[in-house]
Amino acid sequence: MTSATKVYYSQTTQTDSRPLMGSGLRRRRVMTKDGRSNVRMEHIADKRFLYLKDLWTTFIDMQWRYKLVLFSATFAGTWFAFGVVWYLVAVVHGDLLEFSPPANHTPCVMQVHTLTGAFLFSLESQTTIGYGFRYISEECPLAIVLLITQLVLTTILEIFITGTFLAKLARPKKRAETIKFSQNAVVAQHNGKTCLMIRVANMRKSLLIGCQVTGKLLQTHLTKEGESIRLNQVNVDFQVDTSSDSPFLILPLTFYHVVDDASPFRDSALRSGEGDFELVVILSGTVESTSATCQVRTSYLPEEILWGYEFTPAISLSASGKYVADFSLFDRVVKVAPPCCLHETVRFGDPEKVKLEESLREAAEQEREGGAPLSVRISNV
Repeated sequence: MTSATKVYYSQTTQTDSRPLMGSGLRRRRVMTKDGRSNVRMEHIADKRFLYLKDLWTTFIDMQWRYKLVLFSATFAGTWFAFGVVWYLVAVVHGDLLEFSPPANHTPCVMQVHTLTGAFLFSLESQTTIGYGFRYISEECPLAIVLLITQLVLTTILEIFITGTFLAKLARPKKRAETIKFSQNAVVAQHNGKTCLMIRVANMRKSLLIGCQVTGKLLQTHLTKEGESIRLNQVNVDFQVDTSSDSPFLILPLTFYHVVDDASPFRDSALRSGEGDFELVVILSGTVESTSATCQVRTSYLPEEILWGYEFTPAISLSASGKYVADFSLFDRVVKVAPPCCLHETVRFGDPEKVKLEESLREAAEQEREGGAPLSVRISNV
């Protein structure tokens, strides 16, 4: 009898057996190259109600064409709605000409005899134009209360709509478009270590304060309990040379991730350009001019990580003595000697470990040959 298969449902699940990122020339991305999410949300209960509960964020995230239509419709709608109310006030008070009011009749609103006139009075009152041809009288207290109500409500509505416009304009999203990531990541030898490298540049003269570059490796992970976690996120640390402090992003910089025993790439097939993973790189900083937090994202698939390449220098010195960042060379790479394997990198970087490994290897060979065991003393390791 066949034993039952144990199925786990963890952070994410998959309905078929296809690879996580897809195979072939077109792979499925979790994050696009320009930093947008490629995840589709489905089966959200009361999704429209949830969006209406947070109107501020909904209006800010709204696309500009819909926002302009909503802005125009809000003003025109309130003008017409209160115009209808003013027209009803005139009907109730008997101010219309078809009611044949007496000569000594004082209307609630002067010169409002039709729906068009009521609409024009509503527009003039709300926009505080005040031509002086249409105005309310002391005859009708209801008109005074209605005028106050209209001005208060429409002012609050205008503040909300205008505030969403200003908030959308002030978002650092456009500032993020002036931060450039290299199209490819490269793997090469750097300071005697195998490093995965990316290049980042700020294309504005205004600086980003407190820049931090981090990475997330997204791949399928199988736990010891047999649970398969789709899109498991593992931190990938990046640094500039030997420092992980905030970089000074005034010129294009190359960020390094050392591929060693502690790296999440230690078991990945970086050399062949194949694999089932995605590297998401995130740059966070504060815009100097507005003090708003800015975040820029991109991603790299296995075929976009080039083994045995490094970036071409993009910084030069002009004849006038100024440093020049040539962005035509920003994404250009050159082929270099392929990096060492992981264990060779570790041995190259620590001479003490090299001696220890050689001693242990010699001892093992002598024992196999039947010779006397060799005593090896280990210190400071």
